[in-house]
Amino acid sequence: MIYWIANSAVIFCLCVLLAGFLIPQILLIAYRRNLFDEVNERKIHKGLVPRLGGIAFVPVVFVCIAVALEANYKLGFTMLGDAFSDTYLPLISAFVALELLYLVGIADDLIGIKYRAKFAVQLVCAAVLIGGDIWFSSLGNVLGINEVSPWFGYPFTMIVIVFLINAINLIDGIDGLASGLSSIACVIYGISFMLLGEYAMAVVSFATLGVLVPFFYYNVFGNVQKHSKIFMGDTGSLTIGLILAVLGIRLYVHGVEPTLGLNTAVLAFSPLIVPCFDVIRVYMLRIRQHRSPFLPDKSHIHHKLLAAGMKPRMAMISIVSVSLLMCVANILMSRYLKINITIIAVIDVLVWTLANIRLARIIRARRASEDNAA
Repeated sequence: MIYWIANSAVIFCLCVLLAGFLIPQILLIAYRRNLFDEVNERKIHKGLVPRLGGIAFVPVVFVCIAVALEANYKLGFTMLGDAFSDTYLPLISAFVALELLYLVGIADDLIGIKYRAKFAVQLVCAAVLIGGDIWFSSLGNVLGINEVSPWFGYPFTMIVIVFLINAINLIDGIDGLASGLSSIACVIYGISFMLLGEYAMAVVSFATLGVLVPFFYYNVFGNVQKHSKIFMGDTGSLTIGLILAVLGIRLYVHGVEPTLGLNTAVLAFSPLIVPCFDVIRVYMLRIRQHRSPFLPDKSHIHHKLLAAGMKPRMAMISIVSVSLLMCVANILMSRYLKINITIIAVIDVLVWTLANIRLARIIRARRASEDNAA
């Protein structure tokens, strides 16, 4: 275990250092070439901010893992290479899908791509992942259902992958939110895979965390006037969404593990509750209002918190804290109270619904107060 902790820590640090070096270079190029995120009525930020931070994510993860593999080989340690060899098919399919989505993200950030084209590429990426044996062969005892046939598992997996990619993309609305939520997921996934003995997936989790940490710093604490602020853009949000989809599905299908004493499906879906529940709520709202669910608006959870009077940073901290609390609560309910995953999911839905109802009332009261004052 010490070997794997050391390798994960080294790869994490390498990713932090390399991403921390590349992001300022990306900022420099963006300002020299006038590559900025456009400001419109939906955007919260003011001033010119580059949105190319995500360009660093995939190359840094690939390079740092490759360097670690080579260093281990040169030093005579083969266990890291063996771990990647044991999961070579899922990892190869994940790397291929990541490259496809990475190129599409860059094109979208630079020149813009219609959502139909992005959706088509996401479907191709999902098909590649399924071909690499990344699919829901089990539903983790949801509604009492465990193993499922490929006839159900393949299309269901495709829907989930595309949904998760877009959930991370759409939650990326205020500084630090998408990276903060994704970091929580990477920590939980990394520790879980480490305890389960899936060391290659643990390494990927911690490597992804390594690129998110320096980005979070520049995104949240960067200064527009000092040209040190950056967004991840679609390149970042799409690829991070795909990585979390891969890690989440791999963890989900483990089932009940004596090592952890709980259903790994709980560990898999808990970190993704906030972006997934938010997207479902927003899509349902848009459909109910006879609008396209794919056209952007200001109805996401972070928009609602801002409308309730919160500052952007406090809204980010609140949402990330809620996500972390829900993860801890779900894990405790599964491990110590032995509550079924279906009941846990129902509790999460009820909590989320009641919280949104309460938030809506606060917003209405605030608007009524402002109207009376006017």
